Amino acid sequence: MADSGNEVKMYSDFKSPYAYLAFDPAMALPKRFNVSVRWIPFQLRVKGKGERSTYSEYKVKYSYMDARRFAKARGLWIRGPLKVYDTTPAAIGGLFAQKHGRLLDYGRIAFEQFFLREFEADQPEAVARLLSGIGLSDQEYLKYLPGEGREAYERCQQEAAADQVFGVPFFVFRGEPFWGHDRLALLEQRLQEAGLGSPKEASAA
Repeated sequence: MADSGNEVKMYSDFKSPYAYLAFDPAMALPKRFNVSVRWIPFQLRVKGKGERSTYSEYKVKYSYMDARRFAKARGLWIRGPLKVYDTTPAAIGGLFAQKHGRLLDYGRIAFEQFFLREFEADQPEAVARLLSGIGLSDQEYLKYLPGEGREAYERCQQEAAADQVFGVPFFVFRGEPFWGHDRLALLEQRLQEAGLGSPKEASAA
């Protein structure tokens, strides 16, 4: 088993195409390294169309073009969202799924459906239906959402502030940050240098 000093934190948001691209590869790290992966939701603060400068608009369009290039090679589909989402309900849904050992299933479906424009990540009822679809209780989630779930989510935002997170996906290993799905190779290099390759046993949160 990986000890607590071998934890990799992964900060993520369901509205980020790059967090989508990083999700499966990051969650698979324990298959190749003696580490555990802890998924932590982080709310991106995104400006809507018309609130960004011309150059920011160019950057957004390019970022999605790049994301689609990476996604196409993996058979994934990314459609840009039609509005700015507060993904708090979906994030708390992730914490609920993680609590019940179903984060991988939930995350895969949430990302896929969001980028197919089939999942309203800001709607608790939509999150509840998704959770029900993987065999978890929609009613338990709706009870978890405003109380225990919201408290857990706020602790995650506080932890993100302490880790100086500014975007997603954002990884932290032994205090060292790695931002972006294309930094996974650097993270894996660091894990190798730490002597954590080829585990006999490992676990992902």
